[in-house]
Amino acid sequence: MNSSTHSQLTEGAVLEALRDCHDPEIPVDIVNLGLIYCVTIVDDWVGVKMTLTSPGCPASSVIAEQVKTRLRSLPGVSDADVRIVWYPEWTPARMSEEARKKLGRGRVEGKSEGRMESVGKLPVDGRGDCGDGVGS
Repeated sequence: MNSSTHSQLTEGAVLEALRDCHDPEIPVDIVNLGLIYCVTIVDDWVGVKMTLTSPGCPASSVIAEQVKTRLRSLPGVSDADVRIVWYPEWTPARMSEEARKKLGRGRVEGKSEGRMESVGKLPVDGRGDCGDGVGS
């Protein structure tokens, strides 16, 4: 991979690409839904730790494969992994303002433990990986 391709492979570029991925039952992308918990980039490999709106989501494997396919289509990515986790549990408080408006949810009061303050700011543990999951 050349250095210009590597420099374009950023957390922001990954999140922007993941805005193309949707739960087939919800008309909002997975980033604005607050389903992405962590992004790890190591050379030409990208790992994503994410959740779903419900543990019983019938589309979980479809969504995970959609994410993996989208990641692999990014310039400079040769491989990608997706790990679906259930902690912290997803709540509507994780949605962006844009998602709440689109879904007619309005403002959500209170903050969820570990909630992203803004879409694109991921709660990475500072070790350069996603803690106990992707990138470990």
